Amino acid sequence: MAEHKFDFDSGALCLDFANTVEWHAGDQPQEKLVHVVDLIDWAEAAKILSSDGAHRLRHLSKKQPQRAGEIFARAIELREALYRLFVTYSEQGSFEARDLSLLNEVLRESLAHLQLVPAAEGFDWGWVRDSAGLEQILWPVARSAGELLISDRLSRVRQCADNRGCGYLFVDTSRNRSRRWCSMESCGNRAKAHRHYRRRQEKTG
Repeated sequence: MAEHKFDFDSGALCLDFANTVEWHAGDQPQEKLVHVVDLIDWAEAAKILSSDGAHRLRHLSKKQPQRAGEIFARAIELREALYRLFVTYSEQGSFEARDLSLLNEVLRESLAHLQLVPAAEGFDWGWVRDSAGLEQILWPVARSAGELLISDRLSRVRQCADNRGCGYLFVDTSRNRSRRWCSMESCGNRAKAHRHYRRRQEKTG
Protein backbone atom coordinates (compact mmCIF):
# COMPACT_ATOMS: atom_id res chain seq x y z
CA MET A 1 0.00 0.00 0.00
CA ALA A 2 2.82 2.41 0.90
CA GLU A 3 4.53 1.65 -2.41
CA HIS A 4 1.55 3.12 -4.25
CA LYS A 5 1.46 6.18 -2.00
CA PHE A 6 4.98 7.31 -2.89
CA ASP A 7 6.96 7.80 -6.10
CA PHE A 8 10.39 6.24 -6.62
CA ASP A 9 11.28 7.11 -10.19
CA SER A 10 13.32 10.30 -9.76
CA GLY A 11 16.62 8.51 -10.32
CA ALA A 12 18.04 9.17 -6.83
CA LEU A 13 16.89 8.25 -3.33
CA CYS A 14 17.43 11.77 -2.02
CA LEU A 15 15.19 13.19 -4.77
CA ASP A 16 12.56 10.55 -4.04
CA PHE A 17 12.60 11.87 -0.48
CA ALA A 18 12.32 15.48 -1.65
CA ASN A 19 9.33 14.42 -3.75
CA THR A 20 7.27 13.36 -0.74
CA VAL A 21 5.44 16.66 -1.17
CA GLU A 22 3.17 17.02 -4.18
CA TRP A 23 2.98 20.44 -5.84
CA HIS A 24 6.08 21.38 -3.91
CA ALA A 25 6.60 24.57 -5.92
CA GLY A 26 2.94 25.59 -5.86
CA ASP A 27 0.79 27.68 -3.55
CA GLN A 28 -0.82 24.65 -1.90
CA PRO A 29 1.74 21.87 -1.40
CA GLN A 30 0.26 18.48 -0.49
CA GLU A 31 2.21 16.78 2.28
CA LYS A 32 2.64 13.00 2.13
CA LEU A 33 4.61 12.72 5.38
CA VAL A 34 2.01 13.87 7.89
CA HIS A 35 2.93 11.60 10.79
CA VAL A 36 5.91 9.58 11.96
CA VAL A 37 4.31 6.42 10.62
CA ASP A 38 4.29 7.97 7.13
CA LEU A 39 8.06 8.44 7.33
CA ILE A 40 8.46 4.78 8.33
CA ASP A 41 6.11 3.69 5.54
CA TRP A 42 8.19 5.68 3.04
CA ALA A 43 11.44 4.14 4.28
CA GLU A 44 9.97 0.64 4.01
CA ALA A 45 8.68 1.32 0.50
CA ALA A 46 12.09 2.76 -0.43
CA LYS A 47 13.74 -0.45 0.81
CA ILE A 48 15.68 1.46 3.46
CA LEU A 49 13.92 -0.63 6.10
CA SER A 50 12.95 -4.28 6.02
CA SER A 51 9.44 -5.24 7.05
CA ASP A 52 10.75 -6.31 10.46
CA GLY A 53 12.77 -3.12 10.81
CA ALA A 54 9.76 -0.97 9.97
CA HIS A 55 7.64 -2.89 12.49
CA ARG A 56 10.29 -2.32 15.18
CA LEU A 57 10.42 1.42 14.50
CA ARG A 58 6.63 1.76 14.56
CA HIS A 59 6.65 0.12 17.98
CA LEU A 60 9.60 2.26 19.13
CA SER A 61 7.95 5.49 18.00
CA LYS A 62 4.91 4.67 20.15
CA LYS A 63 7.12 3.98 23.17
CA GLN A 64 9.20 7.14 22.66
CA PRO A 65 6.80 9.69 21.13
CA GLN A 66 8.84 12.75 22.06
CA ARG A 67 12.05 11.40 20.55
CA ALA A 68 10.15 10.18 17.50
CA GLY A 69 8.62 13.62 17.06
CA GLU A 70 12.03 15.28 17.24
CA ILE A 71 13.51 13.01 14.57
CA PHE A 72 10.42 13.38 12.39
CA ALA A 73 10.78 17.16 12.55
CA ARG A 74 14.44 16.83 11.58
CA ALA A 75 13.53 14.57 8.68
CA ILE A 76 11.14 17.20 7.33
CA GLU A 77 13.80 19.87 7.86
CA LEU A 78 16.33 17.78 5.92
CA ARG A 79 13.84 17.11 3.14
CA GLU A 80 13.15 20.82 2.66
CA ALA A 81 16.87 21.60 2.75
CA LEU A 82 17.50 19.00 0.04
CA TYR A 83 14.67 20.34 -2.07
CA ARG A 84 15.97 23.91 -1.85
CA LEU A 85 19.56 22.84 -2.41
CA PHE A 86 18.89 20.90 -5.61
CA VAL A 87 16.37 23.39 -7.01
CA THR A 88 18.61 26.38 -6.35
CA TYR A 89 21.71 24.69 -7.70
CA SER A 90 20.00 23.38 -10.84
CA GLU A 91 18.49 26.80 -11.60
CA GLN A 92 21.18 29.20 -10.38
CA GLY A 93 24.33 27.17 -9.78
CA SER A 94 24.33 28.25 -6.14
CA PHE A 95 22.97 27.08 -2.79
CA GLU A 96 22.14 28.27 0.72
CA ALA A 97 24.91 27.55 3.21
CA ARG A 98 22.40 26.53 5.88
CA ASP A 99 21.00 23.78 3.64
CA LEU A 100 24.42 22.29 2.94
CA SER A 101 25.28 22.60 6.64
CA LEU A 102 22.26 20.54 7.68
CA LEU A 103 23.06 17.88 5.09
CA ASN A 104 26.64 17.72 6.34
CA GLU A 105 25.42 17.29 9.93
CA VAL A 106 23.37 14.24 8.98
CA LEU A 107 26.22 12.93 6.81
CA ARG A 108 28.66 13.13 9.71
CA GLU A 109 26.25 11.21 11.92
CA SER A 110 25.67 8.59 9.25
CA LEU A 111 29.37 7.90 8.68
CA ALA A 112 29.70 6.57 12.22
CA HIS A 113 27.23 3.80 11.28
CA LEU A 114 28.65 2.88 7.89
CA GLN A 115 30.27 -0.53 7.49
CA LEU A 116 31.47 -2.95 4.83
CA VAL A 117 29.26 -5.99 4.25
CA PRO A 118 29.68 -9.04 2.00
CA ALA A 119 27.97 -8.78 -1.38
CA ALA A 120 27.35 -11.15 -4.29
CA GLU A 121 30.64 -10.02 -5.80
CA GLY A 122 33.04 -8.78 -3.16
CA PHE A 123 31.81 -6.16 -0.71
CA ASP A 124 29.40 -3.25 -0.45
CA TRP A 125 28.48 -0.52 2.00
CA GLY A 126 25.88 -1.25 4.68
CA TRP A 127 24.59 0.21 7.92
CA VAL A 128 24.89 -0.69 11.60
CA ARG A 129 21.23 -0.52 12.65
CA ASP A 130 20.89 -2.79 15.69
CA SER A 131 20.30 -0.11 18.31
CA ALA A 132 19.35 2.74 15.99
CA GLY A 133 16.00 4.49 16.01
CA LEU A 134 14.21 6.57 13.44
CA GLU A 135 17.39 8.50 12.66
CA GLN A 136 18.63 5.54 10.61
CA ILE A 137 16.10 6.46 7.90
CA LEU A 138 18.02 9.67 7.22
CA TRP A 139 21.44 8.06 6.76
CA PRO A 140 20.94 6.56 3.27
CA VAL A 141 19.10 9.71 2.19
CA ALA A 142 22.02 11.92 3.20
CA ARG A 143 24.53 9.55 1.59
CA SER A 144 22.49 9.58 -1.63
CA ALA A 145 22.45 13.39 -1.63
CA GLY A 146 26.20 13.55 -1.07
CA GLU A 147 26.90 11.10 -3.87
CA LEU A 148 24.63 12.99 -6.27
CA LEU A 149 26.19 16.35 -5.41
CA ILE A 150 29.73 15.19 -6.19
CA SER A 151 28.78 13.21 -9.31
CA ASP A 152 28.53 14.29 -12.94
CA ARG A 153 24.79 13.61 -12.66
CA LEU A 154 24.33 16.84 -10.69
CA SER A 155 24.11 18.80 -13.94
CA ARG A 156 21.22 16.56 -14.96
CA VAL A 157 18.99 17.31 -11.94
CA ARG A 158 15.79 18.94 -13.14
CA GLN A 159 12.54 20.25 -11.74
CA CYS A 160 9.29 19.53 -13.57
CA ALA A 161 8.55 22.46 -15.89
CA ASP A 162 4.82 22.40 -15.18
CA ASN A 163 3.68 25.99 -14.61
CA ARG A 164 1.24 25.05 -11.86
CA GLY A 165 4.05 24.29 -9.42
CA CYS A 166 4.43 20.51 -9.65
CA GLY A 167 7.96 20.84 -8.28
CA TYR A 168 8.91 17.20 -8.91
CA LEU A 169 12.69 16.66 -9.00
CA PHE A 170 14.39 14.07 -11.20
CA VAL A 171 17.67 13.14 -12.85
CA ASP A 172 17.37 13.65 -16.59
CA THR A 173 18.80 10.50 -18.17
CA SER A 174 17.64 11.31 -21.70
CA ARG A 175 20.41 11.21 -24.31
CA ASN A 176 20.00 14.85 -25.36
CA ARG A 177 19.08 16.13 -21.88
CA SER A 178 15.65 17.20 -23.09
CA ARG A 179 13.35 15.82 -20.39
CA ARG A 180 11.18 18.59 -18.93
CA TRP A 181 8.34 16.85 -17.13
CA CYS A 182 7.87 14.55 -14.16
CA SER A 183 6.07 12.30 -16.66
CA MET A 184 4.46 12.63 -20.06
CA GLU A 185 1.32 10.95 -18.70
CA SER A 186 0.58 13.83 -16.32
CA CYS A 187 2.28 17.22 -16.60
CA GLY A 188 3.73 16.49 -20.03
CA ASN A 189 0.37 15.65 -21.57
CA ARG A 190 -1.22 18.69 -19.98
CA ALA A 191 1.44 20.99 -21.47
CA LYS A 192 1.08 19.30 -24.86
CA ALA A 193 -2.70 19.76 -24.79
CA HIS A 194 -2.29 23.39 -23.71
CA ARG A 195 0.09 24.12 -26.62
CA HIS A 196 -2.32 22.47 -29.05
CA TYR A 197 -5.18 24.57 -27.67
CA ARG A 198 -3.20 27.78 -28.02
CA ARG A 199 -2.26 26.98 -31.62
CA ARG A 200 -5.91 26.37 -32.48
CA GLN A 201 -6.89 29.63 -30.81
CA GLU A 202 -4.25 31.52 -32.79
CA LYS A 203 -5.47 30.02 -36.06
CA THR A 204 -9.13 30.77 -35.36
CA GLY A 205 -8.40 34.15 -33.84
